[in-house]
Amino acid sequence: MNGLVIKNTGSWYTVRTDEGGNVECKIKGNFRLKGIRSTNPVAVGDRVAIVRNVEGTAFITDIEDRRNYIIRKSSNLSKQSHIIAANVDQAFLVVTVNYPQTSTTFIDRFLASAEAYRVPVVLLFNKTDILPPEDLEYQEMMIHLYETIGYKCLAVSALDENIAATLQPLLKDKITLFSGNSGVGKSTLLNSLMPGLNLRTAEISEAHNTGMHTTTFSEMLPLPYGGWAIDTPGIKGFGTFDMEPEEICGYFKEIFEFSKGCRFRNCTHTHEPGCAVRKAVEDHYISESRYNSYLSMLEDKDESKYRQAY
Repeated sequence: MNGLVIKNTGSWYTVRTDEGGNVECKIKGNFRLKGIRSTNPVAVGDRVAIVRNVEGTAFITDIEDRRNYIIRKSSNLSKQSHIIAANVDQAFLVVTVNYPQTSTTFIDRFLASAEAYRVPVVLLFNKTDILPPEDLEYQEMMIHLYETIGYKCLAVSALDENIAATLQPLLKDKITLFSGNSGVGKSTLLNSLMPGLNLRTAEISEAHNTGMHTTTFSEMLPLPYGGWAIDTPGIKGFGTFDMEPEEICGYFKEIFEFSKGCRFRNCTHTHEPGCAVRKAVEDHYISESRYNSYLSMLEDKDESKYRQAY
């Protein structure tokens, strides 16, 4: 029997079978993905084969090849990965310029990981309705930056009564991963998109201007107009996983374009003479924030750095 993993609570997986029913499943202790050391060998969005048992539950026995996935370094084990979701059509990265502030490094790391697996990303700048003028100005600068690079950006409020109509054309009949830091409003946004969903939400910590986890597991939620929204727990940091230094340049669209003008083909864009990328940074064709994000990813091979929140 085959089906789609629609929920992962850590030890149990809910599989929507091709016949239409839901079955609670476990994986056998020796089940491991070939070639990937992961804290979750099965992820939401996976197509799997299952075998029922006498208790009415089932074991997952096989995973179909994934067409893509979003992966990050495990926050607990530096040499292992955590797969956020598999087989997605696009990702909506929910960010906030304040309450709490999403760092550009976090955004850039997420975008680079999505580029690595060819997952299109839409940036949703949330909480626009509560931003003071100086934050709105900064938000406009951020949107201009990422739109210039080639990413679709939307300034939204999860509490806007028209938010569902705004996003429906982008979501219809697609599998969309919703991700972002804790506190940026993912659950509130999904509640607005799907009335009656009633996902738990929480106020951000005023003392530290940080979000608190309300979603504790990953789940695929069917959209009323077709498609799925994947709700995931908020993440503090985004450590990149399994990227070689020479590959990273290719995951930054504008850096890759300028790199074609470098004197040396194996230029790391850090110190070499005749580096077109560093010249573009000096001339403000590449933003310093993006270049610094690129440098921070080059340093990820230093395992002592993986616990830092980016």
